[in-house]
Amino acid sequence: MALVVAQEVPTSSSMAVPHGPAGVGEARHRMRSQLRRGGVSEAVIDDAVLILSELLSNACKHGRPLGDALAGDGDVRAAWRVEPSGRLTVEVTDGGGPTRPAPATPSVTAHGGRGLNIITALSDDWGVRNDARGEVTVWVVVHDDVHDPDACHRRDDFATRVTAPSVSSIGGLDFADAFTDMD
Repeated sequence: MALVVAQEVPTSSSMAVPHGPAGVGEARHRMRSQLRRGGVSEAVIDDAVLILSELLSNACKHGRPLGDALAGDGDVRAAWRVEPSGRLTVEVTDGGGPTRPAPATPSVTAHGGRGLNIITALSDDWGVRNDARGEVTVWVVVHDDVHDPDACHRRDDFATRVTAPSVSSIGGLDFADAFTDMD
């Protein structure tokens, strides 16, 4: 007679990540591994990992490390959990910064500024929470129910929720000038 022991898969995790790019890969790998073991669909995992990367990048670029560490030293905190209802939430906490996280409207040629717009497009909800110590937590509800059979399908309005300015609204562009030398 064989004895079968059920192993409980962790549905939440919290980890310190170095304030800088060094720990982002480790956090992504750990999240992906834990969510897979928890039975979350690959599409939801992909969205969650991208969201975690964006949050960690923003925390390192715009926020201070936790505690009294100087910029570049110390840690930020990454956490995620799948609640019993199936809601997947991702959070990143840093030591605060000079600005409050808000989506930007970058130019077409800008090299950054799209992270929170990507998060808005991929998530069901997100927000910012401050605490008395000056720490700032950006939280994201990746999906309200990862057990929903449609959780692995992109929402129909995904493409319309990520908007870029139209080319006609960008001053100084005259494409006809580019072809004047081609006679």
